[in-house]
Amino acid sequence: MSVVPQPKIIVFSTPTCSFCNAAKRYFREKKIKFRDVDVSRDQRAAADMQRRTGQTGVPVILINNRPIVGFDKPKINKLLGIK
Repeated sequence: MSVVPQPKIIVFSTPTCSFCNAAKRYFREKKIKFRDVDVSRDQRAAADMQRRTGQTGVPVILINNRPIVGFDKPKINKLLGIK
């Protein structure tokens, strides 16, 4: 049986963003590891997020370096292979 490797997930967020918190809660419920990057406290991360995606709003979720803007559950599930 082959084990599917855990995808690399980064969530660019702020503490006050309700969609960010919903996305992080969703990953926790699914027991999916992710790295949370608070762009309100990390200006370099905010600049990196903007450079990668052209976005200044959060959340921006990177799944194996593929950006998803906003908490787009269908797109997240598609990239993670979740039904």
